[in-house]
Amino acid sequence: MVASGNRAWIPAALIVGGIYLFVGRVFALPADHARAWRLAAWVVSGLAYAAHLWHEYSKLHSSSRVAAWHVAVAVAIGAFSLAIAGMIHSLSRDASIWAKWLIALIAWPAITAIPAYLVALAAGAVFARAPR
Repeated sequence: MVASGNRAWIPAALIVGGIYLFVGRVFALPADHARAWRLAAWVVSGLAYAAHLWHEYSKLHSSSRVAAWHVAVAVAIGAFSLAIAGMIHSLSRDASIWAKWLIALIAWPAITAIPAYLVALAAGAVFARAPR
C-alpha cells in the first residue's frame, strides 16, 4: 500500500476531473444527433474512468479502497465543476441563483461519486485476484 502521506494521486484526480468537465461541456454543444453525442460522452467518460483506475492500480499501486476513493474524488470534481458551469450558464440568462443550483453543488458530486466509488471497489476485488 502507498504511504498515507503520498499526494501523487492529486494531479491525476484533478486532470481526470477536468476531463469530465470538458466532456460534459463540449459534448453538450452539438444540437444535431443529441443521442449520439450523449453516448459518445458516456464512452469518453468511461474511458477516462477506466484509465484513472488503471493508473491507480498499476502505477501508484494503491489498495482497492484508496484507489476507489481517488477515482471517486475525480468524479466528484467533475460533477461539481459541471454544477458550477450550469449555474454560471443559468446566471447568464437570469440574474439570480436558484436554490436548485445550490442543491446541485452538493447533490451532483454525491450522486456520481458514490456509484463511482462502489464500482471502483468492485473492480479492485477483480484486480486483486488477477495476476500482476
